[in-house]
Amino acid sequence: MLKKLLAFLSLFAFLSLLFYAVVLFYGKNTHFSLVAEPRAVANRNKSFSWKSPQDSQVTELSHTKKVMPPTPRSKILEPCPETPPNLVGPLHVDFNSKRTLEEVQEQVGSPLLVGGRYKPTDCISQHKVAVIIPFRNRHEHLMHWLHYMHPILIRQQLDYGVYVINQDGEGVFNRAKLMNVGYIEAQKHYDYDCFVFSDVDLVPLDDRNLYRCFDSPRHLAVAMDKFNFHLPYKTYFGGVSSLSKEQFLKINGCPNTYWGWGGEDDDIYRRIVFHGMSVSRPDGVTGKYKMVRHQRDKHNEPNPKNPDKLQKTQQTMDKDGLNSLSYKVKEIVKDVLYTFITVDIQAPAS
Repeated sequence: MLKKLLAFLSLFAFLSLLFYAVVLFYGKNTHFSLVAEPRAVANRNKSFSWKSPQDSQVTELSHTKKVMPPTPRSKILEPCPETPPNLVGPLHVDFNSKRTLEEVQEQVGSPLLVGGRYKPTDCISQHKVAVIIPFRNRHEHLMHWLHYMHPILIRQQLDYGVYVINQDGEGVFNRAKLMNVGYIEAQKHYDYDCFVFSDVDLVPLDDRNLYRCFDSPRHLAVAMDKFNFHLPYKTYFGGVSSLSKEQFLKINGCPNTYWGWGGEDDDIYRRIVFHGMSVSRPDGVTGKYKMVRHQRDKHNEPNPKNPDKLQKTQQTMDKDGLNSLSYKVKEIVKDVLYTFITVDIQAPAS
């Protein structure tokens, strides 16, 4: 009996020494603390939740693991104000110097996303705007437009994208049909609810002229230097205009049959009136524009047949437009300043 007791004590002493050696070996890098065991607590409704005493702390068992501080909550953005706070009013616009694509990219491209996209970072824009430019062979004018317009659109706190709709080939130009194409193609990229149609050679002289949509179709270019800063006639709707998605669908878009220069703007104005809407405009000071001086484009000569079509707008507007549009996309190029879409619109030879 005594021998068994001595053997047991010897084994106990050996195990104790072994445990002590292990503690000494790992004690430099490991910290031990007691944690109160969580316990199930019955609520009044007899459901159970796990709770621990408030004084308990989690034990760090890893040699290198660190407890990270809590991640701060991201700021909840408010809607952008109805009147953008950073507008500057009258602007100085100069077309005398030549600008390259690389220069404009460096000067205004940093806030933009690929495709000429931008949205405010400090608030939620109330306006999703596709700016559509009917285009062919006007690259110098486009550089001026991009140089001035991106900073303006950014100050206006728009959620916007710029779409240059380039007519392929050397056939007769058709501005209104390219506008229809821009409307269709832009919606494949984003859920825009407003569409601004702009000639590439027009830049506003006041950033309070907002490039967004209103309760009624909007004519923005009301006072061009070309017309001595006056509206050339009461029903003029040329240059720059904006229509909401609902408004554009209501008039069946633009006519597709106005080849060459002239008439399509008046047709659009008549579509608006015939569908029971009116045109709104900024005042003559806010609505001032400067035009890049240039010779008329080849293959965009005045078409003597276009004015006669205006007499039939009411009969043709519901069958000539978005519902009769036909075209083929040849190429899409996305630069930081714009989305450049080249299309074949089956233009007749000039």
